[in-house]
Amino acid sequence: MSAPRINRVVRDFTAAATGDQAIRLKDLRGRNVVIYFYPKDSTPGCTTEGRDFSALHGKFKRANTVIFGVSRDSIASHEKFKAKQGFAFDLLSDPDEKLCRQFDVIHEKTLYGRKFMGVVRSTFLIDAAGKLRQEWRNVKVAGHAYEVLEAANAL
Repeated sequence: MSAPRINRVVRDFTAAATGDQAIRLKDLRGRNVVIYFYPKDSTPGCTTEGRDFSALHGKFKRANTVIFGVSRDSIASHEKFKAKQGFAFDLLSDPDEKLCRQFDVIHEKTLYGRKFMGVVRSTFLIDAAGKLRQEWRNVKVAGHAYEVLEAANAL
């Protein structure tokens, strides 16, 4: 399966989300969608990234853009993470890595000399027609949410 390509419609998916929801991409047509993939709930970089997106949530909303964070963590873990941090958007759970693989964000990583398959921090901006307009891979957290907001405002 190939990753989504710029200016092409992103293949539909349904994923479990916080708030006891199932989010289907196709149901979001008419709005821009930010999907950001992160490695793990309640870790420093992931917490900072979520806080940054949450702080800009109102501006994303004015840009007709919804935000979803995605990791392989469970819904229960996501609910705790979202509540503790006060995130203004929902988190999608992807324990079977279907969504991660659809967006090609699972790659070999090395930590303290140990190799493992992990989520590479990545963000995707999908327009109101369902087309991928921009992607960021190997994201550095500082300033990233604002950069994504600027791209959403430009749509």
